[in-house]
Amino acid sequence: MAKDKKNLSTDADESAAESKKSTKKAKKSAKTETKQNVFQKIGKWFHDLNVEFRNVTWPTRQTVVVNTSVVLSVIVAGSVIIGLMDAGLLKLIQYLISVAQG
Repeated sequence: MAKDKKNLSTDADESAAESKKSTKKAKKSAKTETKQNVFQKIGKWFHDLNVEFRNVTWPTRQTVVVNTSVVLSVIVAGSVIIGLMDAGLLKLIQYLISVAQG
């Protein structure tokens, strides 16, 4: 009976060792496959990016200049309006403070 227990434990140890080896091999092959998948995905992304850039309709130089001048004009006009409102409100507050002080 002791021999049977000893044989069973030896068989269990051997199967556990084989299981560990197969698990290590599976993990190693999974890592290799993962690296390959990552590089394939990166390559596909660059390919898709290139295809999209070919499909883009780029504006003409004249359109870019006109749009840029419109944006800059709106920024300048907005800045002037906000500056005038700030100065006006500052004068109003100074006037109210001077009236309150008497």
